[in-house]
Amino acid sequence: FIMLLLLIVAGLGVVSLLVILFAPHIRKYAAGGVCQSSADLHGKTVLITGANTGIGKETAMDLAIRGARVIMACRDIDKGEEAADSIRAANPKAQVEVRELDLADTCSIRAFAQKFLREVNHLHILINNAGVMMCPYTKTIDGFEMHIGVNHLGHFLLTSLLIGQLKRSAPARIVVVSSLAHNFGWIRFHDLHSQGSYNSGLAYCQSKLANVLFARELARRLKGTNVTVNSVHPGTVNSDLTRHSTLMTIFFTVFSVFLKTPREGAQTSIYCAVADELHSISGKHFSDCAPAFVAPQGRSEETARRLWDVSCELLGIEWD
Repeated sequence: FIMLLLLIVAGLGVVSLLVILFAPHIRKYAAGGVCQSSADLHGKTVLITGANTGIGKETAMDLAIRGARVIMACRDIDKGEEAADSIRAANPKAQVEVRELDLADTCSIRAFAQKFLREVNHLHILINNAGVMMCPYTKTIDGFEMHIGVNHLGHFLLTSLLIGQLKRSAPARIVVVSSLAHNFGWIRFHDLHSQGSYNSGLAYCQSKLANVLFARELARRLKGTNVTVNSVHPGTVNSDLTRHSTLMTIFFTVFSVFLKTPREGAQTSIYCAVADELHSISGKHFSDCAPAFVAPQGRSEETARRLWDVSCELLGIEWD
């Protein structure tokens, strides 16, 4: 046993040494694609959900530097203001403002949208960025399983309430932050809220697949409106999204050199929001600022339409 333990320690030491030696090369590979666009956004209004931390905050920073008026929709106002202050500190001319939005509460979503439409005249870019990952089984205020409720249904409702303004502001773009995890997801229509059985990883994968299906179906319905919709996989990002999983947190800490920073993870969202070459591209999926593979279950038009109908029914809305 002692000999085995010594071999393991020695092996870990060798691995650690190799990581240190090759860290610059590993980091360059892990960083992925970078948005090369120099697009100017003066006069444009951007709304980003979950913009107080991680890739949402970095996306807000980048678009504010480009001159956009950036509205940061956050559940925690205090953390949102801290993030906004740090953006202003880096760029004193940044037009950033924080508004309260809890995607786990449809009343909060409706109140946010009502106030937004009353006070903001245009919306050129909507980035559905906020999300939860691998949290214990909990329900939203409205009784939806948390992953499908926040990651999909909350953004579905928010987008439906703002779609009119996006059309009036066209050309406009919608960016839906999904994940490579959609490859491992299935829409369990018979148990969408995981009441029969619950696995936090599978619930997350289902919600990320729902993001891809939503983006594709919305793009189909918006043809001819000059409003585009695309989904993105930001990459494996070292952020606090793993806070509900001790194992994932430890894993991400140990192997941080292989992960993207939030700034690196934000690049594809930024790319889809500003790149001139994407002005007419809609219904696609991107990763590392390039078109990315979509799993077969994410390309099913039948599943996308059924999910759309079920989502409308659950939210009590009509959206044709």
